[in-house]
Amino acid sequence: MATDIKCPNCGHQFPIEEAVSEEYKKELREQMQTFLKSKEKEFQKKEQDLLQHAQQQEATFLRKLEEEKRQIQQTTEQSLRKSISTDYETKLRILEDANKDNEERLKISRQKELEFLKKEQELKNKEAEMELSVQRRLQEERTKLTEEIRHLEIQKTAARENEHQLKIKELEKQLDDQKKLAEEMKRKAEQGSMQLQGEVQELALEQLLRTNFPFDEVSEVGKGIRGADCIMTIRNNYGQECGRIIFESKRTQSFSPEWIEKLKADMRSQSAHIAVIVTQTMPKDMESFGERNGVWICSFSEVRALTYVLRDGIIRVFNAAKSQEKKGDKMELLYNYLTSGEFSEQWKAIREGFLSMKQSIQKERDTMERLWKAREKQLEKVLLNAAHVRGSIEGIAGKDAIDAPLLEDDPDQDLLD
Repeated sequence: MATDIKCPNCGHQFPIEEAVSEEYKKELREQMQTFLKSKEKEFQKKEQDLLQHAQQQEATFLRKLEEEKRQIQQTTEQSLRKSISTDYETKLRILEDANKDNEERLKISRQKELEFLKKEQELKNKEAEMELSVQRRLQEERTKLTEEIRHLEIQKTAARENEHQLKIKELEKQLDDQKKLAEEMKRKAEQGSMQLQGEVQELALEQLLRTNFPFDEVSEVGKGIRGADCIMTIRNNYGQECGRIIFESKRTQSFSPEWIEKLKADMRSQSAHIAVIVTQTMPKDMESFGERNGVWICSFSEVRALTYVLRDGIIRVFNAAKSQEKKGDKMELLYNYLTSGEFSEQWKAIREGFLSMKQSIQKERDTMERLWKAREKQLEKVLLNAAHVRGSIEGIAGKDAIDAPLLEDDPDQDLLD
C-alpha cells in the first residue's frame, strides 16, 4: 500500500516508494536537518519573543505597580500568574506537537526501512533461485545430450548388428548353395565312373575356391603331373603373395593313410605352406575336419570354412613378418610425419579448439564474478547510507528511542565490516 509524505514547509505530498533511491535518502537527510534547524530557530525565536513579551509586560506591570502598587497589587499578581501559565502551556503544547511529528516521521522511516530490507531479501532470493534454475537447466541439457549420444550409439550398434546378421545370412545362404552344389555334383558323380566322380569333385573344388576367394589365384595341376590336384596362391588386399595352399581331392569309399605322406611330399615340392585333403570318406577316428601329421583333412562341405581360417592365418603371419622387415623405415616415416607441417597444423587446430573452449568458460566465469562484485558494492552502499540515516535519527531523537536494526546481528559492526 502506497504511503504519502507531506512536506512540513511547502505542504507538497509525494509517495514514500521514491525514498528507496540513494539520492532521495540524501535529500531526506538534508530536509530533516533543515527542518530541525528551522524548528530550533522558531523555538528560539518564540522563546525570545515570549521572554521579550514577558519582560515588556513585566516592565509595564512594574510601572503600573509603582504607580498603583497598593491599589492593584492583588489584581496584577493574578493577571501575571495567568499570563505566565498560558505562555508555559502554549510552549508545552508546541513542544508536544513537535515531538508527535518527530515520532510520526520516525515511525514512517522505520516502516520504509523495513520495506527496503524486505525488498532486498526478495532480490537475494530471486538471485539464488535464478542461479539454481540455471544450474538445473545446465544439468538437464547435459542429461539430454548424454541420452542423445547414448541413443546414437545404440542405433549404430543396432545397425552394425543388423549388418553382421545380414552377412551371416549371406554366408549361410552361400553355404547352403555350396552344399546343394556339392550334393548335386555328388549325385551326378555317383552316376558315372569313379574317375569321373573324382574329376567332378576336383572341378567343383576349383570352382568353389575361385568363387569364394576371387583375389586369390587357383591353378589346376594337369593330369599326369606329379603333385596335388590344385594350388591356391593367397594374396592380401594389396595384391602381395602371402603363401600357398595345396588341395588333394579324394572321392572313394575308404580313407588311405598313405595320402597324408604323399601330400606332404607334394607340399614340400610345391613350396606350399599348408596341405589339405578334401575327402568323401573321413578317417574312422575323425568325425569332422582336423589336422593329422601336418596335413588338414576335411569333407567337401567343410572345405570352404576351413579355407577361410587357414587363409586368414597365412595373411596374418605374412603381415607380421612384413612389419618386422621394415621396422626402421616405418620409424623414420613416423618421425617424418611427426615433424612435418601437416602434423603441426593438425595439432595447432586441436590446440586452438581447446584454447577457445577454455577462454569461453573463463569469460563466463569473469562475467558472473563481475556481476556478484557489483551487487556486493551496491549492497554495501545501501547499508552504509542506511547507517547514516539511522545515525542521524539517533542524533536527533536519542539512541534509546530507536529500535530499527538493519540486520539481526550488531548493525554497527556489520556496517563497519
